[in-house]
Amino acid sequence: MSATTAAATPIAPSDLEFDHGTFDSAAFAAQTLANWQSVASVIDHTILKPEATRVQVEQLCEEAARYRFACAMVNPVWAATAVKALAGTGIPVGVVIGFPFGASLVSTLRHEAAALARLGARELDMVLPIGVLKSGNYTGVQHTIHAAANVAHHHGALLKVILETSLLTMEEKLRASEIAIQAGADFIKTSTGFSTGGATVADVALMRGVAGARCGVKASGGIRTLADVKAMLEAGANRIGASASVAIVRELGAE
Repeated sequence: MSATTAAATPIAPSDLEFDHGTFDSAAFAAQTLANWQSVASVIDHTILKPEATRVQVEQLCEEAARYRFACAMVNPVWAATAVKALAGTGIPVGVVIGFPFGASLVSTLRHEAAALARLGARELDMVLPIGVLKSGNYTGVQHTIHAAANVAHHHGALLKVILETSLLTMEEKLRASEIAIQAGADFIKTSTGFSTGGATVADVALMRGVAGARCGVKASGGIRTLADVKAMLEAGANRIGASASVAIVRELGAE
């Protein structure tokens, strides 16, 4: 996982071909699927729908603490509510930034990341600037991610970078993954769940192939069953984003 990073430098095509170590997806999946507690520990319990209410957010946090999910993931407006609800539980709060379009100013991302970290968020999921990537401005993409990563890491928070894979070509997925990792991402993530598609086994495997052991891979978008989780873990994910988290762990016997 990344800590602070050096100044952002442009990605060369040859960077995609380097050996970046290996992540044993099969072993990780087998270990994680052994019991519901292990599965819960890799799931970001999520509520990002715009109509979510305070009561629903507080229920999400109660479930996150009860089942010991990896974090409770909420929209920025509910960050303080979630931090208060989870105080003393040891379960971190995750918050999205630049969400869901990846079209924020860099200054806005920095401010949002800093403000949320000060409120107590310990994981930040940002959307890569998709249009900038598709315009071929790879240095601009890296600068944007690097700026957010610096703020997150300064405050002791993790940064996950959402690629929105359903909108990208194969080449763009490969390049976006490498750019995000070199810019300081702790995780690269498939999807927002609000675009034309969610996580796929092929995309997770591709992203793990680029990442190797350098950073985490989060699969999110359309993951609703234990079978979905199993497929994503075996493809290379080591974090899952889901709103059906409780139903998933109940498939393994959680009550």
